[in-house]
Amino acid sequence: AAMKQTEGLEGDKMSIIKFEFNPKVGIDNPALTLTEDTDGEGVGEPRFYLLTKESTESFGFCLHEELGCQGHVIRQIELGGVAQRRGLQDGDRLLQVNGLFVDHMDHLRVVQKIKASGNQVLLAVLDGDSYEAAKSLGRDLSQMLPEDIRPRLCHVTRDKSGFGFSVSCPEGTKGTFQLSVLQDGPADRAGVPAGCWLLELNGDSVKSYSHTQLSRKLKQSGNKVTLLVASSAVEEFYRLRGLRVTAALADTSRLPFKVRELNLVKGPAGYGFLLKEDDCSSGGVGQFLWDVDVGLPAERAGMREGDRVLAVNGESIEGLDHEQTVRRIRAREDQVTLLVIDPAGDEFYHSVGPGGTLLL
Repeated sequence: AAMKQTEGLEGDKMSIIKFEFNPKVGIDNPALTLTEDTDGEGVGEPRFYLLTKESTESFGFCLHEELGCQGHVIRQIELGGVAQRRGLQDGDRLLQVNGLFVDHMDHLRVVQKIKASGNQVLLAVLDGDSYEAAKSLGRDLSQMLPEDIRPRLCHVTRDKSGFGFSVSCPEGTKGTFQLSVLQDGPADRAGVPAGCWLLELNGDSVKSYSHTQLSRKLKQSGNKVTLLVASSAVEEFYRLRGLRVTAALADTSRLPFKVRELNLVKGPAGYGFLLKEDDCSSGGVGQFLWDVDVGLPAERAGMREGDRVLAVNGESIEGLDHEQTVRRIRAREDQVTLLVIDPAGDEFYHSVGPGGTLLL
């Protein structure tokens, strides 16, 4: 089919193809066994892939929109790249990005969602034949996918009664903690689901903790604690596919710190701000917004001095230097969209490590 639009997500080529089992992260190619035809009508099951890359590489595939071909099509899988090693196949159709159904979305927006994920993204795909068969049968593809596959990041502030949850752990085990949540208590108000499993405490995995160690860590947390939790259904979803649940995949919508999207249209005097590269309080280097002029487009869009830029025009700037970021901002002649976060939120997210989740 003739190509209508191509968005590059390709990565560096490697000369070796190798599938490995790593006991720390699970099977390197976990989804290849999930493609069987289960209904006798040529429609297989969706496959899920957690792709993790270095900041200097990409995910190793292109996402195409092609004439005469429905859906967002996986193409140009780099030999030995991240996508190829995990098991993505040429012609697969992309259905979900980080738990968000995207089959109906504008192609460019889907590409931006992937790029905004930073160094880790969870994709759900369906092989091309199954996709075409499902479409011809008039199936709702969103119904083939679980409704909620994201763990949850919750920030709980203690009140006079405590944090509002209790922890149970099977005797003699480590790292297996289930939470009972007090109705209308601090944990409940912070969005902690009843009966969920605790995965991380203040950004640290609890996998090796005993019950005593966890209790000590909770006491040392003072009046605030950040929990990465997963329902039984979400935990089982990842476990069955050999995928590791991380904060980078978490739903952060219930956290008190929010990223902000600024839509700027250049005026006669420009945008009205300066971009400076500086050290982040939590380590590393970032691009910060300063000298926001009163009454100009930047201030009117809600820009605040000290905000850190996370993405430009829907694309993460992680790994870019100052000049590269400036070029991204100037890429469009008279308008730009920036995703930013204030210093307090920036420090918080670095402490718990959700990474690119902020951008979705």
